[in-house]
Amino acid sequence: MHTSRELTLARLPSGVPIRTTVHAYGEGELVDGDDGPELDAPEDAPVVYTQAAQHGREVNGTAVLRRLHDRLVGDGAEGASGAETGDGAEPTAAGLTGTLVTVPVADPLTFDRVSYTTPESLDSRQPNMNRCWPGDPEGSLHDRMAARLWAFAGEADAIVDLHTGSPSMATHAVYMRGDDACRGLAEAFGTDLLLAEAAGDDADTEWDERGFAGKLRVAATREGIPTITPELAHSREVVPAAVETGVAGMIGALRHEGLLDGEPEPWDGVVARNHLGRVTAGDSGLFVPEPDLAVGDRVTEGDCVGEVFDPTTFETHQVARADRDGIAYSVAREATVTAGATLVGVAERIDVE
Repeated sequence: MHTSRELTLARLPSGVPIRTTVHAYGEGELVDGDDGPELDAPEDAPVVYTQAAQHGREVNGTAVLRRLHDRLVGDGAEGASGAETGDGAEPTAAGLTGTLVTVPVADPLTFDRVSYTTPESLDSRQPNMNRCWPGDPEGSLHDRMAARLWAFAGEADAIVDLHTGSPSMATHAVYMRGDDACRGLAEAFGTDLLLAEAAGDDADTEWDERGFAGKLRVAATREGIPTITPELAHSREVVPAAVETGVAGMIGALRHEGLLDGEPEPWDGVVARNHLGRVTAGDSGLFVPEPDLAVGDRVTEGDCVGEVFDPTTFETHQVARADRDGIAYSVAREATVTAGATLVGVAERIDVE
């Protein structure tokens, strides 16, 4: 079964509603409640919540949910041409044991502007929606939008928050470090690289100061809901390979949570620590990475990863070097950088081969 409903997240100063669409597949259905759509689902069956485009320029997750929709309801050419689940059978909404809830565009404010955050005129208090979960129904626009979506996410048994990295970032999934349920869900999604992110007392000072406690993944995990954030390759463009990765990941996650028969594909990748190794620009200028440095390469402490130079005098400001052993999971390709900008992200390996 598939149902969908229009959901009003908040209202602009003019009174114009900010709307999106919620979909439900499987045993549960969306019904009209006093305050808008509600999920009516069996109490003894699992619910998985998935959203995309919380940052509006990150569109591959939306394309993933479209492809998944076509496969589940069987009414699209893309569904017929997509990869099978691994046992020769296509998944269908009628075949789900439990309910999948999806929101293809979680933040219409940023989606319409192809942006990461909202303009200050719309939400000066919290321009980044992924810093204010579980939201506040009486707060700023993003607070209210998050609270409205939390009515669905907060009742789930697992959450997949689809995001999109830059073209120069390795595809990976982030989970709460030390949480076995989150780790299992991340492995089921199946990206080769998993990044374990600390929180609370285990978080480094910078992580805490950047307000990451308000991320959907962190807020949900703290409520006992296993949650992951897959970062698919490329922003601002729909990349078929990234979409295929996302669909396969969703099938693995649904199997892991018991909504689909079968087991996820065995995982054999790399786990590393997130938000610790960041080679930053010591001064503004032009950054030229090492020619043979590619996303996913292993680096060792002291390795040269590029240089920053003055475009007017040609003087080298900085020979950038890795500050630890690890995986280069992001490399800045936009040459113009300002002091403090991240040049290369280095994820420190946790699992040893």
